[in-house]
Amino acid sequence: MIAHSFQGEVFGPAQRLHGATYVIDATFRGPELGGDGILVDIGKATEQLHEVVGELTYRNLDEEPAFAGMNTSTEALARVVADRLADRVRAGDLGEAAERVTGIAVTLRESHVAWASYERPL
Repeated sequence: MIAHSFQGEVFGPAQRLHGATYVIDATFRGPELGGDGILVDIGKATEQLHEVVGELTYRNLDEEPAFAGMNTSTEALARVVADRLADRVRAGDLGEAAERVTGIAVTLRESHVAWASYERPL
């Protein structure tokens, strides 16, 4: 759950402060599995995703310095989450198995008819 507003006529009434609630999915991609049959430790991936999302939850993103001057659209937030997860993969926070990760895709769902994804290489 976040609060935010947008700049620009294209956003209509969403230019005013409003809230959004998302369900967030992260997909880790790689060309091969390790000897244990996994690409990433799902427990560590879940933990890291919770930490990244926790940095955004119950905040007015308009007041967060990291988002100054940015329209925090669903697409932009998917990119932020993907980039932060990528940083954690590179830092080793998802364990040794994650060294084989070559891409991350993050999907934010506002409802069954409104969602956006962002995919990035590592």
